[in-house]
Amino acid sequence: MTSTDPTESAPRYVRVTIELVAEITDEKALKAAALTQVQDDEYLEDDERAQAVEAIEVDPSGSLAHFIDPVALLGAVPGVELASATWESAHTEFDPDDETWEEHSLD
Repeated sequence: MTSTDPTESAPRYVRVTIELVAEITDEKALKAAALTQVQDDEYLEDDERAQAVEAIEVDPSGSLAHFIDPVALLGAVPGVELASATWESAHTEFDPDDETWEEHSLD
């Protein structure tokens, strides 16, 4: 017989997959904000900071990645602790009028 008492069960892990498509409407503003965030991040080591600045300089998707905060997404959810998080941002071809985009976006 399986117990339904949550205090007796092992922790449950749930993988949440979210796909967002963001339109960058002001690349200069995004880049400036990302550079400021990287410079103000007291937890970044010098080599990590240099890599972050390089990513920001190369591609706006590198800038956007600095604003992804999984802790903020789950931090206020009762009974949930973030166990692990990973994400990436990359340029994508997106046509909001193409109804089949979702079908081939996972290719």
